[in-house]
Amino acid sequence: METRVAVMSIIVENAEAVEKINALLHESSEYIIGRMGIPYRKREISIISIALDAPQNAIATLSGKIGGLEGVSVKTAYSQILSDE
Repeated sequence: METRVAVMSIIVENAEAVEKINALLHESSEYIIGRMGIPYRKREISIISIALDAPQNAIATLSGKIGGLEGVSVKTAYSQILSDE
C-alpha cells in the first residue's frame, strides 16, 4: 500500500467539536506520527497540527470528516514522496 507523509492543520472555533475530532483522530491513530494542540484562549479557539503517514485516501477521508464538523476548518499539505509499506 502506498503511503504519503502529510501535515493536517485544524482550527477549532466550536469547542463542542473537540470530542468528535478526538474520536476521529483515535480511529486513525495507526497513521498518526505526532500531534500538537494549542489552546489559544485569547481568541477562544484551538489550533491542532497532525503529522500523518498514511494512504492518500485515508488522509483525504479524515480531512473531509473533520472539515465537515461545524466550526472547524482544516487544510492538509502533502509531501511528494510516496512509500510502499
